[in-house]
Amino acid sequence: MQTCRELGISTVGVYSTADRDSLHVRYADEAVCIGPPLGKESYLNIPRILAAAEITNADAIHPGYGFLAENSDFAEVCSSSGIKFIGPQAEMIRKMGDKNTARETVVAAGVPVVPGSNGLISNAQEAQDIAEEIGYPVIIKPTAGGGGKGMRVVSEASQLELSLATAQNEAQQAFGNSGVYIEKFIENPRHVEIQVLADQHGNTLHLGERDCTIQRRHQKLVEETPSPAVDEELRTRMGSAAVAAAASINYEGAGTVEFLLDGNRNFYFMEMNTRIQVEHPVTEERYDVDLVKEQILVAAGESIAGRTFTPNGHSIECRINAEDPKQGFRPSPGELQVFHTPGGYSVRVDSHGYASYRVPPNYDSLIAKLIVHADTREEAIERMLRALDEFIVVGIKTTIPFHKQLLLTEAFRSGEFDTGFLDNSGFTVS
Repeated sequence: MQTCRELGISTVGVYSTADRDSLHVRYADEAVCIGPPLGKESYLNIPRILAAAEITNADAIHPGYGFLAENSDFAEVCSSSGIKFIGPQAEMIRKMGDKNTARETVVAAGVPVVPGSNGLISNAQEAQDIAEEIGYPVIIKPTAGGGGKGMRVVSEASQLELSLATAQNEAQQAFGNSGVYIEKFIENPRHVEIQVLADQHGNTLHLGERDCTIQRRHQKLVEETPSPAVDEELRTRMGSAAVAAAASINYEGAGTVEFLLDGNRNFYFMEMNTRIQVEHPVTEERYDVDLVKEQILVAAGESIAGRTFTPNGHSIECRINAEDPKQGFRPSPGELQVFHTPGGYSVRVDSHGYASYRVPPNYDSLIAKLIVHADTREEAIERMLRALDEFIVVGIKTTIPFHKQLLLTEAFRSGEFDTGFLDNSGFTVS
């Protein structure tokens, strides 16, 4: 909405009754309630969203990064209704949104993938055969959705049948699709993703990498660019692979190709997110670019041919969640009695919250993204610590204490960590 206002484009915000007091409702030029808190009755209800677009004469829909953002049916219905979906076309989403299909697509494009099943697992015996062939440990993954739901790591054959059934059931509950596949579990990897941008004229480029290795139960908590583990030679190879993956489906818009990076500098395709990412601001700060503006311009038919984006310095993002890190990150909804955000040079806060706003219990616990930029990683860490000290929230518990403690650890400061750091190192918030 901020970008649209700068471009002179009027905006319509849609909201559920749980979000009636959210900042985006107040900021929009118009706002339309599309239903009750339950997602399937509001933010996942395609007819209601399209009705809101039609009654307000909207020309386009930006899907954000949740709910229907990677739903090919939604993109298709938008197109058939004469409304531009700001993102890739339905067929592109289908090729990359389903993880199993995405795997087959990038293999054809010559992008390295983790050894695993060639398709979805149909029964326990097939799972056993594949696991024995590629070797334990293995990981069972849902072909739909994300956020760590439906994933199961299996270290020995005796655990496989139960883990398979559990993963299939959880995937069905979360995504309405019980399909799963199996991959070799890469132990102690880093999670590094490449930001890509492509237009309607066949031009595709990348804007470097983001390191999303600091995670808890497959949920990202801190992101940064550049990655402490990636040098220029590796960046070139990963960037070329990401561009090849996107170009292989004639991709359009902003997207992210996610890789696992092992200790020997081998990288493997994990998935492609056919949307803007939560963590896109760190790329924006390092490359001095508004990625949402680029999405809108690409959707309007503009070309990126000849465009160059030059990186500068180091950016870090901390996700401020309404959770109590001292109680196992238990959700902490409630009223923001005090909500004082930090400021100063090269400090940015993206949030829908404000003092007296009530954080609802219905959706993701993310209430703000705190982003800093500096000349070096060391300076960025110090700036982030200063900003975290200035970020005052009263009324609910947040992950601010977790971030303060994490940024002081030797592992984070040295850049020597992997995706299992938080779960395996004994790190706790005191």
